Amino acid sequence: MTSAESAAVMSAFVVVGIGADGWSGLGETVRNELRRARVIYGAARQLALLDGAVPELDAELRPWRSPMSEHLAEVVESEDADAVHPDTIHILASGDPMFHGVGASIIARVGADRVRVYPAVSSASLACARLGWDLATTRIVSAVRAEPGVVLGEVTDGARVLVLSRDETTPAALAGILVDAGFGASTMTVLEQLGGPAEQIATGTAETWRRRAGDPLNIVAVDCVGPRRSRLPGRPDDTYEHDGQITKSTIRALSVCALEPAGAQVLWDIGAGSGSVTIEWLRADDRGVAVAFERDPDRADRLRRNATRHGVAHRLSVRGPAPDDLSDAPRPDVVFIGGGLDEEILSLVWARLPDSGRLVVNAVTVENQTLVTRWHARHGGDLRRLSVETVAPLGTMHTWRPALPIVQWAVAKTAPHAAAADSTEALR
Repeated sequence: MTSAESAAVMSAFVVVGIGADGWSGLGETVRNELRRARVIYGAARQLALLDGAVPELDAELRPWRSPMSEHLAEVVESEDADAVHPDTIHILASGDPMFHGVGASIIARVGADRVRVYPAVSSASLACARLGWDLATTRIVSAVRAEPGVVLGEVTDGARVLVLSRDETTPAALAGILVDAGFGASTMTVLEQLGGPAEQIATGTAETWRRRAGDPLNIVAVDCVGPRRSRLPGRPDDTYEHDGQITKSTIRALSVCALEPAGAQVLWDIGAGSGSVTIEWLRADDRGVAVAFERDPDRADRLRRNATRHGVAHRLSVRGPAPDDLSDAPRPDVVFIGGGLDEEILSLVWARLPDSGRLVVNAVTVENQTLVTRWHARHGGDLRRLSVETVAPLGTMHTWRPALPIVQWAVAKTAPHAAAADSTEALR
């Protein structure tokens, strides 16, 4: 048995990427794959691309119901998916199924060994080819499920950003968002039906964009002109809406660094306030997600607005107070406590943290500083006192105005057996 035949026997799903050029753009290997299919799922638009091949296909063409995500889940979990017959289910996807596509979703559910993927050229590759952009240095965001404001996590002067659109309304919405954020002079290029006979390209600036809604299948390229916005923590305080209760810029930068954003982590932010620490943690690494706990409804609303303004709202969920809303929250990899600190909260958080999970606490009051000092003695980590002074007027001259000092405790949770081993080693 050849390696290709072996893969066919093991595959329960075959995901085929198809471009706007339809059947004519597919290679013979992929055509043969579809010719032997019994059932092919896809969006109505994708299935229509097979119209010219219907005489060659024996498969039943099944369009996705809305919402597609629920229908896909039914198909993946169906009895057909577990059948012994190879390649029971074929699925069409636009372009590259592993690029913000259904292929990655299916593999996440059933594993790579049960899925075979035939990619076509992605819309991002086609767009960069049309524009002459270097794909490796172009940032890509998806507004297919997220709101168009997701672009604000990537825009900065000189950046080139591709936005995968949800539908024909995305370009106009995106233009308004860019103007409000100070990027009205940015060039927008809308590329529709890329690679197909109906391909169209329109260009303008965000501030002058008046084009009527076009084709729902489009991608928007933004050549950014506007302020420079760093992904590093420590953004100016006035970029956030707040009521005075905000972790100030310098302390925020140190706090985010202490939280060590790295990869697909889950952050809890307890007593989130304006959300500035969480937002900058999310901006530092776009693979993380966060859950913010905030008692005050007005502050929670501000937090949501701030997250939208900084392009990270799609990766943040906002809940009520801790400890009430902790129990059913996804287990954290990292926890930041900036408000609402007490013995109960620390105990609950420590119990939910996995081994090697990270905790950072900022304590302002003497009582809370005493509490974290006690926990530091028990669990180790780094305990530091942070004090920042800024220049302020004093009559006709200036002086240094100190902010309230903060005691910060940062610790990585150690498994009990590892801690015992460390203690034994220290005694030798």
